[in-house]
Amino acid sequence: MKTFPISEEFAAQANITPAEFFDTYQQSTESEEGNEAFWESRAELLDWYKKPTKIKNVNYNLDDFRIKWFEDGELNVAYNCIDRHLEDNPYKPAIIWEGDHPSLHRIISFKELHAEVCRLGNAMRKMGVGKGDRVTIYLPMIPEAIVTMLACARIGAVHTVVFAGFSAESLASRIVDSQSKLVITADEGVRGGKHTPLKTNVDKALEVDGTDCVEKVIVVHRTGNSVPMSGRRDVWYHTVIDNANEDCEPEVMNAEDPLFLLYTSGSTGKPKGVLHTTGGYLTYALSTFRDVFDIKDDDVFWCTADVGWVTGHSYVTYAPLANGTTTVMFEGVPQYPTWARIGQIIDKHDISILYTAPTAIRAMMKEGDAFVRESDRSSLRLLGSVGEPINPEAWDWYYNVVC
Repeated sequence: MKTFPISEEFAAQANITPAEFFDTYQQSTESEEGNEAFWESRAELLDWYKKPTKIKNVNYNLDDFRIKWFEDGELNVAYNCIDRHLEDNPYKPAIIWEGDHPSLHRIISFKELHAEVCRLGNAMRKMGVGKGDRVTIYLPMIPEAIVTMLACARIGAVHTVVFAGFSAESLASRIVDSQSKLVITADEGVRGGKHTPLKTNVDKALEVDGTDCVEKVIVVHRTGNSVPMSGRRDVWYHTVIDNANEDCEPEVMNAEDPLFLLYTSGSTGKPKGVLHTTGGYLTYALSTFRDVFDIKDDDVFWCTADVGWVTGHSYVTYAPLANGTTTVMFEGVPQYPTWARIGQIIDKHDISILYTAPTAIRAMMKEGDAFVRESDRSSLRLLGSVGEPINPEAWDWYYNVVC
């Protein structure tokens, strides 16, 4: 077996030693009591309106099947991701957005994120969207995707994010199944210099039987290219938030209330909606984020996943922001305009943790080392791999060439 020993310098600065980590893991798995005590301690990472006293209520027998976590606790996910950081770190970057073209980027502080999430939350409430209503999000990797997710969480609406590369038919099936009241999209998406007609796809989707549940469509101005707008149904994002109030009271949510629906790809039959509830999901996401990535206060964390997938939900949006960590969001693809792009983004934003997929690593590896050498990458201190098992050759290259 090939091992990659941790340097003495890294180990000395780590939040937890390997021995402590495995000790904690063993305690959490050796008994029901230990497991419950472990997750009770991890729930302390969150701010609760009402702290849970019932930690775990799980039964896998089909005659009485249930999976409940922190079921008498009350909290709000958006509050945990934004509000609780405002007193100490209002101007810390919450989101660093890197656009498809290298000339485009935005840095959004926690204070700015709070204001925009509140404005959108109030605008949605004014449209009649509230606790338990479903909202379909069909957006590219732009900051408004995260804003929309958090605004839904703030008012108790259940979001269902649809990957912006999916067709109108795929979008329609998810709208029908979730019975969404609102769709939020953009005029177009941009990826690798190519445009995707998102608003046109929404219009086609809403011609399908069963989509008459949708009352409004909010459209983000991304490219500015002309798109058809229905006077009664469609509204521009900037119009609805411009005059909205920046103070939006978070909805108090039970830990077992739904947070989001995320549909499987449909590669084996009809796409299935997987429901994630509030308290257990956020506790798990934040706990794994802190423990696995050895998170420090000054880390800049880049997970390259799209928010259309569960990795993007967890490690682009919810876990980093709940921890008060700066998260990087990339609109483009690794090869545009050249294969040097990943390294250039790392240098541009002093990224310290990179979390990407073996597919991307293998694609970059095929192009050779020259593109990687066009960047310095000295800000990196930790690498992660996600999505599928990584083969030894890809990890060797990732470890020895990238960092």
